[in-house]
Amino acid sequence: MGLDKENVENVFRESGFGDFRWLSGVDVVVADWVRVKCMFGCGAYGKSGCCPPNVPLVAECRAFFENYSNVAVFHVTKQVAKPEDRFGWSREVNRKLLDVEKAVFLAGYHKAFLLFMDECRLCDKCPGVRAECRNPKMARPSPESFAVDVFTTVRKLGYPIDVLGDYKREMNRYAFLLVE
Repeated sequence: MGLDKENVENVFRESGFGDFRWLSGVDVVVADWVRVKCMFGCGAYGKSGCCPPNVPLVAECRAFFENYSNVAVFHVTKQVAKPEDRFGWSREVNRKLLDVEKAVFLAGYHKAFLLFMDECRLCDKCPGVRAECRNPKMARPSPESFAVDVFTTVRKLGYPIDVLGDYKREMNRYAFLLVE
């Protein structure tokens, strides 16, 4: 069954995710440096069941994307008053994105797989080990935990993305839905 983009895109829009663009899985930039940044610079490393080292190796991530000819990249923006305000917001957005993934799956695309726009954060406290996950059917990795160079990938689509020095500026966040 080929992808009925019109039907799938209607699901996106009806769910409130109207800002998206498509690319092929081979065009998703996967890079070793992203994993190194996770290991040395991210507070979630080793503390989340959906973050390294609880995810596939970089080479396996690269091969994973090659299985998909259709990847929807969702652009979501938000400006927050305090840095910690982004956590509740991203949890809410990620839950809505799970509904989109489910709707696409139920539309006949059994390989639909979502990469959250941020750390999983479905639970207030993650056990840090995938085997002990409290929401194994809902938990998803972020693009970065799958070694995606989000900056390079979304810039190829013409999307804005910058390193923010403070949270007074609007954030540009990106989630990836792989569909086949």
